Amino acid sequence: METSADILVIIAHPDDAEFGVAGTIALWSGSGRQIVYVACTSGEKGTTDPDLKPEKLAQIREAEQKDAAHVLGVREVVFLRYPDQGLEDTSEFRKKIVREIRKYRPSTVVTSDPYRRYIWHRDHRIVGQVVLDAVYPFARDHLAYPDLLAEGLNPHKVKELFFWAAEDINLKIDITDTFDKKLAALHCHKSQIREMGRDDVDEWLRNHCRELADGEDYELAEAFHRIEIPG
Repeated sequence: METSADILVIIAHPDDAEFGVAGTIALWSGSGRQIVYVACTSGEKGTTDPDLKPEKLAQIREAEQKDAAHVLGVREVVFLRYPDQGLEDTSEFRKKIVREIRKYRPSTVVTSDPYRRYIWHRDHRIVGQVVLDAVYPFARDHLAYPDLLAEGLNPHKVKELFFWAAEDINLKIDITDTFDKKLAALHCHKSQIREMGRDDVDEWLRNHCRELADGEDYELAEAFHRIEIPG
């Protein structure tokens, strides 16, 4: 089974990527790039139903994430199964992310922006910061987590980072032709669509992507803060 991938998408919860980057993922997979998801939690607290047990919701959301990934042409989904609403910036968590980076050896890593101000899920901030640190310098340096070398996980230099939900946007990508796939993937997350409690999800998301494309010569966009990683 092929291990290396072009792009590693690291998310706090199932459905994060579909909201933030699915149109771009569909473009990448359509051009033949190999994409792997790493879901840090299984989103087992994402419900207002007092009768739905966390263990059951975790199973539901993992299945939903696999279905959404399939729609987008994502090759594989890895579940780390950390506790929802319980992510912490620890050496152990960072090491897990370094392991995935060294295993798949992507040129591009995509995750949630850690620096967004005001209302932003804490898990998203933690994931973004841990991924940033894992990419540079920990995945790159052979003396960081030297026991990984014994597992055959050698240092790897990621070329670029994409942060979605960034306030400091420096890259927009035209997703006009893949927006329908973004919607189809998002609708795989039935449990979370219900939790939104609105009937206009498609139009709401279209308007959001239209706002991100403001000033461009295309209709719909996803927007990022992109960082090139120094050699």
